Amino acid sequence: MDLSVYLNFICSYEGNLVQDLLRINALQTPQSDLFFEHSTPSLPSPPSRAVKAVWRVQVVLFNMSLDQKHHNEKSSSKESVEKANDPELFNADVRHALAAELDIVDEKKADLLFQQAEAISDEEAEEIMREILEEHRHNPFFPSRVLDLAREFIENPHVREDPVHYERLLKEVKMEAALIVNDSPYVEVRAVVSPHDDPNEACNTVRAWTIGLLLACFGSLINQLFSLRQPSIYVDQIVAQLLAYPLGKAWGLYMPFFNPGKFTRKEHMLVTVMANVSFDVGYSGYIIVVQLVPTFFNQQWAKNFGYQLTLSLSFQLIGYGLAGLSRRFLVYPSAAIWPRNLATIALNNSFHAEVNPVANGWKVSQLRFFMYAFLGMFVYFWFPNYIAGFLSYFSWMTWIAPDNIKLAAITGSQSGLGFNPIPTFDWNVVIATGYPLISPFFTTLNNFVGMFMTFPIIVAIWFTNTWYTSYIPININRPYDRFGNRYKVTSIVDDRGLFDQAAYEAYSPLYLSASNAFLYGVFFAIYPATITYVYLYHRHEIVRGFKSLIKKHDRKVLHRDVHNRLMAAYNEVPEWWYAILLVLAIVLGLIALLAFPTNATVGSLFMGIALALVFIVPIGVIYAVTNMQVTLNVLAEFIGGLLFPGNALAMNMFKSYGYVTTARALTFAQDLKLGHYSKIPPRVMFAAQTVATIISTTLAMAILNWQVTGIKGVCTPDAQAKFYCPGTSTFFTASVIWGTLGPARMYGPNGPYFVLLFGFVIGAVMPIPFYFLAKRFPDNKFIRGIHIPIFLGGGLNWAPYNLSHAWPAVPIAYFFQVYVRKHYLAWWQKYNYILSTAFDCGIAIAAIVTFFALQWPGIEIAWWGNDIVNIGADAYPGAPLLPVPEIGYWGPASGWH
Repeated sequence: MDLSVYLNFICSYEGNLVQDLLRINALQTPQSDLFFEHSTPSLPSPPSRAVKAVWRVQVVLFNMSLDQKHHNEKSSSKESVEKANDPELFNADVRHALAAELDIVDEKKADLLFQQAEAISDEEAEEIMREILEEHRHNPFFPSRVLDLAREFIENPHVREDPVHYERLLKEVKMEAALIVNDSPYVEVRAVVSPHDDPNEACNTVRAWTIGLLLACFGSLINQLFSLRQPSIYVDQIVAQLLAYPLGKAWGLYMPFFNPGKFTRKEHMLVTVMANVSFDVGYSGYIIVVQLVPTFFNQQWAKNFGYQLTLSLSFQLIGYGLAGLSRRFLVYPSAAIWPRNLATIALNNSFHAEVNPVANGWKVSQLRFFMYAFLGMFVYFWFPNYIAGFLSYFSWMTWIAPDNIKLAAITGSQSGLGFNPIPTFDWNVVIATGYPLISPFFTTLNNFVGMFMTFPIIVAIWFTNTWYTSYIPININRPYDRFGNRYKVTSIVDDRGLFDQAAYEAYSPLYLSASNAFLYGVFFAIYPATITYVYLYHRHEIVRGFKSLIKKHDRKVLHRDVHNRLMAAYNEVPEWWYAILLVLAIVLGLIALLAFPTNATVGSLFMGIALALVFIVPIGVIYAVTNMQVTLNVLAEFIGGLLFPGNALAMNMFKSYGYVTTARALTFAQDLKLGHYSKIPPRVMFAAQTVATIISTTLAMAILNWQVTGIKGVCTPDAQAKFYCPGTSTFFTASVIWGTLGPARMYGPNGPYFVLLFGFVIGAVMPIPFYFLAKRFPDNKFIRGIHIPIFLGGGLNWAPYNLSHAWPAVPIAYFFQVYVRKHYLAWWQKYNYILSTAFDCGIAIAAIVTFFALQWPGIEIAWWGNDIVNIGADAYPGAPLLPVPEIGYWGPASGWH
């Protein structure tokens, strides 16, 4: 074919490069003929990234050969000819071109990488490329450039026919292999995680343990104390990481004893990990609150502190035991990125950085940049959070016609579906369903598209009055009765908390809003979709993890990942340590269930753990890559309700041992990866997490015991200091719906929502066609970027969230994760994660200050900018499309029970 026709054909794929190629072709010189003899494909197909990478190097080589020819024509001196043929000059330009392809912006790192590449044999490079294709062929987060290179090198049958082309391609393959072996194939990891370690750096010190346990107790105290209050306040890992730095620095400067000197990176991360285990203790306390409080089940025997402590420690330590046993799937593999950890490490780096490289002209240090962004968000957040609430819920279309119910239902940000192109100016709303500066762009996009594509389904359900949803606000997550009121779950249980059939028949069936009803159908779909997806896309990594459990030492895994090799310098925690911890936690659970009148069998414990064992690896693999977690709460409630009909407490136990332990296990696994990245000795991590968990859980249960026994009217509308227990009330409602009323009445063959059970079938099938499409079109980035569990996860954001909580993240994620990363890689590597963490810190600290300084004493600013969000049809909880019929109820008068 005519070469110029081919070059014009591909111009749309790589315009700047093609201009160079066209220039070379137009010369019609022996050099240009030789160039295209070794690089032009025979068919008019779009070039792969690997081919384009080779072209870029060849352009450099050709320009150099042309320059050399012109130079020789002008000067015949022997000295000039030797300089033009200088191999060092030649290698420097080629290295620059290849380093740019590998996203290496540091020249020293590029030089070191070339040295490492020379040490890799041809056979080892080929083996690494084959492993990449085997394990990551369909991983949307794995760099597509590396996959293209591997496919070109391994699967192109003609790659060896041209020795020149093959040698040039082999050089790039070796560089990529060196990058994989000595650093990370992920530019996100390379940006913040060091491929080096100093085993002598202070870590396991009295200072780190003291500060870590103090912050763990602080987090446990604050979060548990305010977990029952409305409005609440929540202290997370970022706050602990911020507080740890000045405490550690002050200790190093002023403490006369137990002072190892400078506060180190490892100490800082160990403190952060110890504090982090205390932040989610409260959820396990919900069971105790609903048992003990008179307005719920009123089981006064639950005051026993021994019961409270054994039950809570059982939940926490089972999670930790499962996390330790899943390390070969969720911690050791390099593909287990855990993007949230990268932001934590970036913040840690900013506090302890010793060098300040210039990034695309920006000279400001990471710490100074963090302070600027932190202070800016701290000041700004006062406006949407307290001074001008309309900036948070910018429902400008509903303000035009405040009483228009249909308009509010479609576009409203408070109680509607949030169909609004400019819905918010509040960063807290932007990150409500994901972190656009941390999560991969495909995660943010899949999440939004999944939500957007379910939007018309919910609209159709509501406007057609399917399941009587037109009598209920469109996006409310609370159940309703047939009289148009909130469902009173206490009306269908007896004094023992068991189901009362007669009371149920005299009262009402349970009805859900359009979005909430559809939400459960999506939940039913996402669980089998997760299993199918992980089997299709990640089965090779899982099989390798099981093989490594049998072999005990997988040399290949240790050799391939630099962080595994560095951690081999420390004594590993053997699996039997975690197994013993798991057994002890199960014993604590058995004591709680059998030594007290729980009316729950041991089956709720063992079957709950079985559910966790089935899902921890599939959910963990997805979470570690996408930063999105598939929660097991609905599946645990559904199965628990079927296994223990009419027994809400037994269902709660099953739910907690299935769902809560899985969630805790993933949190612990994420922290284990954080320690892995930070090179904290594994046995120090084991001791720190275990001790901090026991101490913080004990403190949380002591506070909870005081709350439910010492606060007047707790969990009632007349509660002292606004301890209304909103989260616990929701937990109690779910307990009665799933445990007392039971899923059979709602989703059985005669139930109103039976059709939603087909979600299990749909979810199991959905990943299959996209998997085979990805195999058929391996170079198609769009198909490869479709992630069905995350897509379905977008449909789980409804009730109470809406599109206004998902859409704002998309353009922001595209700007930072695609545009800035592509065009200003050095800036992105230096500042992106710092910016995200600074914004989160600014919000957290501002929220704490405004809460205690203004909201706690009840100081409010009454003006239009705050009042508008609570006016009209968009005001929470929203307005129904249809009024309650004149007879006073909807639905059949009888026969429904």
